[in-house]
Amino acid sequence: MKFSIIIPVFDRPDELEELLQSIVDQGCVNPPEIIIVEDGSKLSSAGVVKKFEDILNIKYLEKENSGPGLSRNYGMSRANGDYFIILDSDCLLSDHYLDEVTEGLEVKYTDAFGGPDAAHPSFTLIQKAISYAMTSFLSTGGLRNTESEEKKFQLRSFNMGISKETFIKTRGYAAQRFGEDIEFTNRLWSEGLTTQFLPKALVYHKRRTSWNKFFKQVYNFGAARPVLGVMYPKMKGLTYWFPSLFILLFIISLLLLFFEYQLPIFLFLLYFVFVFFDATLKGKSTILGLASVFAVFIQFFGYGLGFLTSVIKLRILGKSTKEAFPAMFIS
Repeated sequence: MKFSIIIPVFDRPDELEELLQSIVDQGCVNPPEIIIVEDGSKLSSAGVVKKFEDILNIKYLEKENSGPGLSRNYGMSRANGDYFIILDSDCLLSDHYLDEVTEGLEVKYTDAFGGPDAAHPSFTLIQKAISYAMTSFLSTGGLRNTESEEKKFQLRSFNMGISKETFIKTRGYAAQRFGEDIEFTNRLWSEGLTTQFLPKALVYHKRRTSWNKFFKQVYNFGAARPVLGVMYPKMKGLTYWFPSLFILLFIISLLLLFFEYQLPIFLFLLYFVFVFFDATLKGKSTILGLASVFAVFIQFFGYGLGFLTSVIKLRILGKSTKEAFPAMFIS
């Protein structure tokens, strides 16, 4: 297979340089084509790309800002490979990533694939804590890193691949800024196309660099989910209510303290104690354990608040999907 790696970039030249270096470090005999799509950035990555022009088969494209989904489409439509690997610019490839992808697709070819992510030792404390919150069994059920081979895999755009034929058949991502990978996967499945999880195709994902940015990200994730449920009723599920229920029960537990009823808040504290010790043991740092507790709380609170806000707008106020969450759609 001939791979083309598609990387949309928005104001992240420093992170892009680290990602490109991790591609160089793969040491491929037949290096992949690299497509960099500058998505209307104010901080240009042209200088970074120039450093790698003599090392990598790299193509640099510039366009007006449209969000990552349409930028990936822009890159794929101009790529020469027969299988496209989609990466976020804030990722680093693990050793032998491309070998693992090649082997996985040779053993079991599918129209699309996805892989896990983890925190790199060089990441900041916040980045490591956020990585724990997004990948731990205690926070997300470990779904991002322990996908069963027996069930369909929900693609995630920071680390995934699709064949050229799949892109042509589905026409890629829809014109939306949040939840675009969920929407795309749903259309892919509706076409009878196949996905799989490649557990060894690991990337180190930096995600967000501050608590505020992380809150905004998970808020948007939560707000997008009910909108997607309206667009695709089969995507509805009770599990998506869990973060919202977490918030409501936590608030109720605090109120019950005024009536000297302490058991509910004790159960919440017990849960966070488990999170603390689990993160501490895995990261070998008590400070990381404390930061991970905070990250998990922000994750539940941000996602749950966004979800509830979207549900209220859609079901109680009767707004349309675009009225309920206009930031999701590209006009």
